[in-house]
Amino acid sequence: MKIFARALRKLSTVLMMAALVFSSCAVLAAPAFAADHTVKMGSDGGLLVFEPATITVSQGDTVTWENNKMAPHNVIFDANNVPGGKDVADKLTNKQLTFAPGESYSSTFDVEPGEYSYYCAPHRGAGMVGKVIVQ
Repeated sequence: MKIFARALRKLSTVLMMAALVFSSCAVLAAPAFAADHTVKMGSDGGLLVFEPATITVSQGDTVTWENNKMAPHNVIFDANNVPGGKDVADKLTNKQLTFAPGESYSSTFDVEPGEYSYYCAPHRGAGMVGKVIVQ
């Protein structure tokens, strides 16, 4: 009976260690579950818009803006309309203009939840604005 009890304790220890290793791996792999999203700069019909104009993402997700039509475009986050202000807006902004269809750039939203408004500097007056909602 003592041998059985000792074997059972060893087996319990091994199973607990395996569970600990498995749960640690699951926690460390969490960023692998981040999603990628694409926003077109310019509609398929040539309108000066972001498609979609509003996108909802989770913390850690990446958004890629891809030049579709009617270049040049860029993505400027408005420091007055993002949680965290200027530092966060500067981190997410890409002032470089895209000229050719297919050119793109990305931002990862490892930021606090909230609404992040942005615009295309050359076409802001034409209404080319967008919003990323981080949950």
